[in-house]
Amino acid sequence: MVSLDRLLAFAAMSALVIVIPGPSVLFVIGRALAHGRRTAVATAFGNVAGSYLMIVAVAFGLGSLLERSAAAFLAVKLAGAAYLVFLGVQAYRHRRELRAEAVRAATASGGAGRGPRGDLRAVLDGVLVGLTNPKGIVFAAAVLPQFVNHAAGHVPVQMMLLGLVPISIGLVTDTLWALTASAARTWFARSDRRLAMVGGAGGCTMIGLGLTVAVTGRAD
Repeated sequence: MVSLDRLLAFAAMSALVIVIPGPSVLFVIGRALAHGRRTAVATAFGNVAGSYLMIVAVAFGLGSLLERSAAAFLAVKLAGAAYLVFLGVQAYRHRRELRAEAVRAATASGGAGRGPRGDLRAVLDGVLVGLTNPKGIVFAAAVLPQFVNHAAGHVPVQMMLLGLVPISIGLVTDTLWALTASAARTWFARSDRRLAMVGGAGGCTMIGLGLTVAVTGRAD
């Protein structure tokens, strides 16, 4: 259904877009700095899940709505930006609750310490950011349809199959970013003061990212 040449061309395009860090990458890094490896990895999984849900929605008609309506695009973008700012404020407010002893213990035990509920919350946070990521929305609505073979039919199925390509690439790269940033956080975890500074930096990163998303992007 999807020809090999189209698949390879789309994979190359996806890789080029994903290599450039966007809101998803910066969000994962901010979560890693503020909360550590386990939360960051769970966030990365949620992020790609949210991105794929966006692709599914575009495949079944949301893309044409967002393309035609600047108001709809703006609403989605501002919702994502507001949630990023909220998460950043929460991380900054609780930065002094981080403890170097707890971070070292969690690292030694392979990242244990958060229960299923905490992991689920991190995944859901990632899903919401993935769903409202302007970069992902533009890619799914404007780039993805160009690689669909309309003459072959089953357009939604083709889009969902093609959508697995950037999702797979994003899962690998986002996880690598999460592990790298959380390793830097662990290095700082030799004192509560430095750890609090790193947690605060993660919160500020998310706040700044939310504000940037709110004021940039499509203006028509």
